[in-house]
Amino acid sequence: MIIREQAYPRVGLIGNPSDGYFGKTIAFVFSNFHAQVVLYETPELKILPNVRDHSEFPGIDALVRDVQLYGYYGGIRLLKAAIKRFADYCRECGHALHDRNFTIRYHSSIPHMVGLAGSSAIITAGMRALMRFYGVAIPRAELANLVLSVETRELQISAGLQDRVAQAYEGLVYMDFDRATMERQGYGRYEEMDPALLPPLYVAYRADLSEGSEVVHNDLRSRYERRDPAVLEAIDFWAGLAERARAELRAGRGDRIGPLLDANFDRRAAVCRIGEGNRRMVEAARSVGASAKFTGSGGAIVGTVESDAMVAKLREVLAPLGVRVFRPHLVPGRGEEEDAGEDTETLKS
Repeated sequence: MIIREQAYPRVGLIGNPSDGYFGKTIAFVFSNFHAQVVLYETPELKILPNVRDHSEFPGIDALVRDVQLYGYYGGIRLLKAAIKRFADYCRECGHALHDRNFTIRYHSSIPHMVGLAGSSAIITAGMRALMRFYGVAIPRAELANLVLSVETRELQISAGLQDRVAQAYEGLVYMDFDRATMERQGYGRYEEMDPALLPPLYVAYRADLSEGSEVVHNDLRSRYERRDPAVLEAIDFWAGLAERARAELRAGRGDRIGPLLDANFDRRAAVCRIGEGNRRMVEAARSVGASAKFTGSGGAIVGTVESDAMVAKLREVLAPLGVRVFRPHLVPGRGEEEDAGEDTETLKS
């Protein structure tokens, strides 16, 4: 039997940049790109390399370009850490695993390091493949936590739950990381919403503007822990925007969220350093009437558009900056098939 599992890139539509501040956010996934993991039974356990993992180059310029595109780490470490954490989780939960081995490999078309959660997509797809191979059911809220622990506990990567929740649930998700709820059950209150509530959107990205999310998150984290008033006020402000956007979407007024997206970015620019290239990308998008904010930590933006003609204008003004523009293909939520027996505070819209 050959097992194939996918996970999709996520867009942080509005709200806090991470759950680490007990805030609120809305995110969705889209299928223009994907990460896929293939797993099949073999005599030995093997993790096969992808193009991001190779270490042989035709010359020094090729090596430099490879590092610029993919950084110093490929996907093998992600899968290796995912397998280890899956085994730990199963032992902790009393799930006995059979002794058959497997070969696992991955492929990802998600643009790398542009704030679309490509690394967590590989891990999520890998976890789903392991769940099927070993016959282990993991509720979606727990799956998001497990994927996060791969990055934070095993790989020492600064990260939060937002990306992993979006990829575990898929569709459109409102997340409330209320402190009391998080401390009581270890995860937030997640409301699945119909992606059809969203207004027409675009996503645009430019790979050479990317930087690891830990750069932004570490700065915010240190300022948050110092109780920096500007950061504390921004966190409350972002959470309020998420609440307002949720209300507009639920009322069928998705066409009103554009100014909220702009306000989200503007407050971020007031408290965080924004690179010149990223700022120019946002300003160019806004120059044709579209709203614009980061999808994550920079390198990609999302916003509302009024028409196909506006999308064409976006492509016209962003092309000189080396920015690709596309309309995201929305993905429905995965439903409750993975949550049999789950006792959570998951909300239903």
